[in-house]
Amino acid sequence: MDELVVRGIPGLPEIAPGDDLPALIAEAAVRAGAAPGDILAVTSKIVSKAEGRIVHAADREQAITDETVRVVATRARADGGTTRIVENRLGLVMAAAGVDASNTADGIVLLLPLDPDASAAAIRAAVEAAVGAPIGVVITDTAGRAWREGQTDIVIGASGVRLLDDLRGTRDAAGKLLEVTAPAVGDEIAAAADLVKGKATGVPVAIVRGLARLLHDEAPGARVLIRRPEDDLFSLGTREAWEQGRAAALDAGPA
Repeated sequence: MDELVVRGIPGLPEIAPGDDLPALIAEAAVRAGAAPGDILAVTSKIVSKAEGRIVHAADREQAITDETVRVVATRARADGGTTRIVENRLGLVMAAAGVDASNTADGIVLLLPLDPDASAAAIRAAVEAAVGAPIGVVITDTAGRAWREGQTDIVIGASGVRLLDDLRGTRDAAGKLLEVTAPAVGDEIAAAADLVKGKATGVPVAIVRGLARLLHDEAPGARVLIRRPEDDLFSLGTREAWEQGRAAALDAGPA
């Protein structure tokens, strides 16, 4: 890889339920000069809008509850509300289960797509028909990160892209065996694309060029990046883990 180019795709209209989003993205990609070997990064918000994942709710708390599979941590906020970090039905651990009220009309929230991998596959098929194969597609959403301030975009759905560049078993430049190195290139693509898409620019899709080596027709979807709770050293918040341990000790009684 000699060069990585990331640029936004302008010209997409405001998306509404029932719109043929794959066709709209394909047309915009052709106008923007997309070519075989490119990866398209698509903001999940427009996928949710096209698929009608819209909930009319003055208070999004019930929507968050409905999307929650497992509570990881909760914290009271200064404004009297509660921040909830939860695992949602897609297996993603996110604040508010990924329920989004930004860039929407008052009283409306957006849920994440039902099947982001399938959404990515539909977009990929339309774009490949328009510009030629191979093309990769990732569906992105914004998430916070343990140990770090701020948020970044991550992959929640994908088609035709290897999201883990598994280097285990190979050797580094010094000849040392790599035992755990597996860059999450899918999330890196999502984050790079967000630099040109932004949050309030009206550019929800970006072309990432220079990573054709990651394209693979049978690559697994975004769940390959989700760590199982039983394998996660931080599957609960600090306070929640302490409370769970204390409750278990009380139930066990004196040693």
